[in-house]
Amino acid sequence: MALLGLLSLAALSFCVLVLLVEPRPAYGSSRGSYGLASTSPAPPLIGVCASTVAVHGYKCQEFEVETQDGYILSVQRIPEGRAGGGGTNKKPVLIQHGILVDGTTWFLNPPEQNLPFILADSGFDVWIANSRGTRFSRRHATLDPNKPEFWNWSWDELVSYDLPATFDFVFRQTGQKINYVGHSMGTLIALASFSEGKLVDKLKSAALLSPIAYLSHMTTALGDVAAKAFVGEITTLFGVAEFNPKGKAAATFLKALCANPGVDCYDLLSALTGKNCCLNSSTVDLFLKNEPQSTATKNMVHLAQTVRDGVVAKYNYGIANFNVEHYGEGQTASL
Repeated sequence: MALLGLLSLAALSFCVLVLLVEPRPAYGSSRGSYGLASTSPAPPLIGVCASTVAVHGYKCQEFEVETQDGYILSVQRIPEGRAGGGGTNKKPVLIQHGILVDGTTWFLNPPEQNLPFILADSGFDVWIANSRGTRFSRRHATLDPNKPEFWNWSWDELVSYDLPATFDFVFRQTGQKINYVGHSMGTLIALASFSEGKLVDKLKSAALLSPIAYLSHMTTALGDVAAKAFVGEITTLFGVAEFNPKGKAAATFLKALCANPGVDCYDLLSALTGKNCCLNSSTVDLFLKNEPQSTATKNMVHLAQTVRDGVVAKYNYGIANFNVEHYGEGQTASL
């Protein structure tokens, strides 16, 4: 798909791409546009099924999955293809998005080019994940998403809680081992889970799109500067624990990055990914109506650590005592 080139987390700083494009409102989002306060009430959220699946003639079901640490995740199911039929005991496929997007990102091309529809029409039982903090997964059993406590997580928690909860739910619903498709950060959390022996008892296969693990090989000046900028103190710098790419703090951060010598933000896409032969401009416009989504600032810091340190490890709190408190050892635990 053409969009995958745009979304690749081969550049940790993918988020900055959308910040230099003409501002547009996010479809179904509760926020204003790119750092500007909304002057009118936000439209009600329209779920993935109603907004992007059912309109193309596919059956779709919405589910809620609660993680062990209390986050309530939105999950969609496309049980059959547009033509219907296919019998029972279809093979389940769980599709996991990358960073700064949600499950909607799989539906931005024409139906015949959207992976979930292709799989459903090919006889699979398709499930779409939406990670914590994204538009349809901004709820918790006790925490308020407007408070910093809600955003105290990194991809460590996606490995420990989100992915296992979603896997368990799909496995219970279908009674079958799961075929997994992950993109970008969706590959990182899968690899980390597999390395710890998690999920493998419920896994049948894994397809990793734009896979990432070691990010230290990035060569773009902008990616390097962004990784060095995302240090532990950035939460204090922003004043918020939520990294909202459409917010004022993120726009200010980008402006500072672009002022660095050797960073050319005029052609930002090429600066991040190189020349892209196949990018569909109309897809970019649709993308900007739906994405990007928030993540935890701590998550961005964790990814930056992966770039700077050249290893895949759990979140480094930067102070030995803090790491001992969390992991029982002086340094972060390697995966």
